[in-house]
Amino acid sequence: MKYMLLVCGDDTADASGMAPVEPWVEEHGVRRGARLYGHRLQLPDQAVTVRVRDGEVLRTDGPFAETKEYVAGFDVVDCAGLEEAVRIAAEHPVATIGAMEVRPFWDEGLMEDAEEAVRRIDAELTAAARARDIDRMAACYAPDVDFFGPAGLQGQSGIGALRKAAEAWFATLSGPVHREVLELRVRPGEGSTFSHALVRIHGTRATGEPLDRVVRVTTGYRDTGFSWLIAHEHVSLPVAGSPS
Repeated sequence: MKYMLLVCGDDTADASGMAPVEPWVEEHGVRRGARLYGHRLQLPDQAVTVRVRDGEVLRTDGPFAETKEYVAGFDVVDCAGLEEAVRIAAEHPVATIGAMEVRPFWDEGLMEDAEEAVRRIDAELTAAARARDIDRMAACYAPDVDFFGPAGLQGQSGIGALRKAAEAWFATLSGPVHREVLELRVRPGEGSTFSHALVRIHGTRATGEPLDRVVRVTTGYRDTGFSWLIAHEHVSLPVAGSPS
């Protein structure tokens, strides 16, 4: 289970005798693999607090609350349970002069893991292609998606451009478009994931000629916190000798 460790500093504490953080990162990140990610934050006087009231954006320079304790950084750890997360937090050097808040991520039982998300999105794309449903297909992509395609198409960005490219492609075909995944490899990551696939596309061209082509698709997915979306897609044409 994943936990967020909020590293809470104390501006009244003497940090001169605190042990360095690097050995803790080495032990729990590199050797044990429990620490997935983390980063130090700027001091509270660099913060900006934002509120919206009656449609008006209210901006205040400084932290949300004036207090001697402040969030100095964070670490994400993946542990068997709360006790292990507490033990790791207790070994953090800042715990000796400040505090470590250990908080579990939102119920992971309800969260879709990376490989499940990739396979679900892939099935959606297959169904959308068959139905020639551009809205359903576009729902699988991030608004700022970057994509690259065949037929001399240069790299483009944005869901609007992707919709236009899909409309232009469907216009060259008649009837349903069959999308068959021949091979799919998923490489899960923290917050982002990549997949590599061989995809067979077959159907009928608008001219009446058959279409049967295998393409290689490299896809990058982003975890938005609510769902996974495609943020990058690169479609490569087949090499000589492949069906076309």
